[in-house]
Amino acid sequence: MELRNTNESPSLFRGIDWFTVVLYLVLVCAGALSIYAASYDFDEASIFSFDEFSGKQIRWIGLSFMLGFFLLVVDRRLYETYAYPIYFGMLLLLLVTIFIAPDIKGSRSWLVLGPMSLQPAEFAKFATALAMAKLFSGYNFVLNARPINYVKALAIIFVPIMLILAQRETGSALVYLSLFFVLYREGMSGLVLLGAFFAVVIFVLAVKFSETMVMGIPAGEFSVFVLIMVLIVVLLMFYAHHIMAARNVSLWFIATGATAGTLSMFDVNVPGLPFFLSVIGVACGYILFELLRVRIRALWVTAGVAAASVIFLFSVNYVFLNVLEPHQQMRIKVALGIEEDLRGAGYNVNQSKIAIGSGGFFGKGFLKGTQTKLKYVPEQHTDFIFCTIGEEQGFVGTVGVMTLFLMLILRVITLAERQPTTFSRVYAYCVAGYLIFHFCINIGMVIGLCPVIGIPLPFFSYGGSSLWGFTFLIFILLRLDAARRDRA
Repeated sequence: MELRNTNESPSLFRGIDWFTVVLYLVLVCAGALSIYAASYDFDEASIFSFDEFSGKQIRWIGLSFMLGFFLLVVDRRLYETYAYPIYFGMLLLLLVTIFIAPDIKGSRSWLVLGPMSLQPAEFAKFATALAMAKLFSGYNFVLNARPINYVKALAIIFVPIMLILAQRETGSALVYLSLFFVLYREGMSGLVLLGAFFAVVIFVLAVKFSETMVMGIPAGEFSVFVLIMVLIVVLLMFYAHHIMAARNVSLWFIATGATAGTLSMFDVNVPGLPFFLSVIGVACGYILFELLRVRIRALWVTAGVAAASVIFLFSVNYVFLNVLEPHQQMRIKVALGIEEDLRGAGYNVNQSKIAIGSGGFFGKGFLKGTQTKLKYVPEQHTDFIFCTIGEEQGFVGTVGVMTLFLMLILRVITLAERQPTTFSRVYAYCVAGYLIFHFCINIGMVIGLCPVIGIPLPFFSYGGSSLWGFTFLIFILLRLDAARRDRA
């Protein structure tokens, strides 16, 4: 026993996944060079100058290396033992931040500690991941066993979301929704993810096509009602496996649609809202009748999805007009192509696309980007750092960076699947979810595919909080993975 304790440290470092460590180091170093390029000052050319963003980031990087080493030498049992205390302590910090943080651009999410500022929302990610892992590793815990298990898991996810929203940090709050992929991996029905995707489709259609009218209702609402009718038939056929019900409902939709079309040819006005509500309502009534007759529980889901879709459609306009801030509405409109606003909400994205496009295939070269050097792109060293890579390194450089991120994400998933314990596996999938969300949304908003919501690019965007947050996530995972042989 004593001999094993003596050799514990060497065996630890032999068990570390060095491939992940190398990917982390390459991404962090590439990020430092990109920040130097984005904030390059012709009068102060040193990358190590602490007066420049690059020098400050190098200081954060040095501290993150020390933090990573500390996380590796900590006993892995401490992460599991103190998962809940860490989580609740972080929730308390998020709550305190709402009241003591200064107002910075309308947000109260940064704690000013002397010469530096920290964003607790970034550190709450690893705490939430630990809490999720602790919950799922509980004795005899199975997500689908009891409804209360879903309540517990959703509470762990949504409590930090609500606290961060209270800080007016929408982007940071949305990151936690990536943990739904963990729930899916642990047994949640794929219908939930399908429902989330369908909700996004409803929102986009309802907002984007709200001006043109069809049958007296916006074209977006018309499209959504038609989509709901198609979804009902698809669920009846492939989820409930009730072919007769799918056939009858299809015939009902076709007959009513043909009747409405014929009446419109004779200049008979058919009000769209009453028409669709009655048609879908009759279909749902028939489905419930079939439920009483054949007792197929999936029919409940079909009728519920249809009703929930209609309710969500009606809530879209209210949320968009009354819940979202004017600048958030404009960002969504710009992303959907409804508005251009090249001098306002669309300015960042437009300049970013110009910078990336000007880089061409091979780029203009390191420190030779004109768009970024002349500061045409706001926030180019933080959320829009990817445009600096696109301009100076071109298509080749952007593909290289995206390949590195893809390798890291796939490696984290590989580590997750080889874990012998539920705690380590769930934690690893939380890390993968965070990385996927940040990577996709940041690049998506830089190239105009997503609204600008203030999501940093991991390891590249300037800031100690983001770098430290992902350092916590990665190195705790490496420590858990290094101990897998002892738990196998």
